[in-house]
Order: sequence, then structure tokens, then C-alpha cells
Amino acid sequence: MATTADIKNGLTINYNGQLFTIVEFLHVKPGKGAAFVRTKLKNVKTGKVIENTFNAGVKIETVRIERRPYQYLYKDDMGCNFMNTETYEQIPIAPDMIQNVDLMKEGQIIEINFHADTETPLTAELPAAVELEVTATIPGEKGNTASSTALKPATVETGAEIMVPLFINEGDIIKVDTSNRTYSERVKK
Repeated sequence: MATTADIKNGLTINYNGQLFTIVEFLHVKPGKGAAFVRTKLKNVKTGKVIENTFNAGVKIETVRIERRPYQYLYKDDMGCNFMNTETYEQIPIAPDMIQNVDLMKEGQIIEINFHADTETPLTAELPAAVELEVTATIPGEKGNTASSTALKPATVETGAEIMVPLFINEGDIIKVDTSNRTYSERVKK
């Protein structure tokens, strides 16, 4: 059991029966009254961020989370199937546990967060950016824009639709930021 003195960014705690990761914290010691810790907590499963204040010295239950690399194999009626890159053990994970699941392609390495005590998978995180081939897009016409930041829809090899600049064509490989699903750059072949 830890106390509020042990709070730090990235620490995962069990709060009200749910797992939360501490995103921000601030120890406050007012001139009058007891000290407290103001925190922002992110729900591990839903991603929702809440604010909470703990009184100084209150006991908190910490949870150990382990990140392990897994390779995405395929999707079937059990969910998305992954293989541990060290032990070759395969596990299925529900698609709703993976943010931006439509940007994931076969063979890609994904970080899966496990509850270390129960060995249950909690969430799966894609890399910060993925490289995908554009399979369909409309041709961009020069002169039909009012600004230099004109975008058009493009479908990538995983079936996801991304907004890209007008100069991107079918067959181009682009880098996509997985946190906000935006085009980053064109990759040289």
C-alpha cells in the first residue's frame, strides 16, 4: 500500500474499483489547513480523464502494469489475434480495447498493457506513427483550392479513411499519426 507521497506521473492506481493512470499531480500545502494532492486521472479502459483531490497521507492502492510487444496476426470472430514476439503465445483481444484499430495492419508490432497480478490484457497501443499505402483517392486538381492546406479523402490499405494533401496519389506510402489520425508525411520508397 502506498500513500499520496508516492504519487508520480504514470503511476497506475485502483480508485473506486477501476484502474486509473496519473496524468498530472500537484502537491498543495496551503498556509492554513491540511495539505492535499490535486490529480488528473485517466481511466485505463475508457481513456476518460477525471480530476480528483486526495488528502495528504491517504493510502492508495497501486497496480503494476506491464507493457509487452505483440505482433498483430489477423482478425476473426474472437477479435484481433496477437502473438508474443518472445514466447510465440497467441492471444485474442477485443477490437474495442484498441484505439484506432482500423490503422493496424498485419505483421505490425503493438504494445499491449497487462495487469501484472492477474495477467489480463487491459489496452493495446499502436506506435506513434504507422506507414500505410494509399489504395484509393481522387486525383487532386491544381488551382481548385483557396488555401495551400487543401485536403482530400484517401483510403489506405487497412480500409481507414485519412485526409491527405492534394499531391498524394494512389500507391503512395504515407505516415499517419495514430493519436489523432492525421497525415504526417509522404514516405520515400
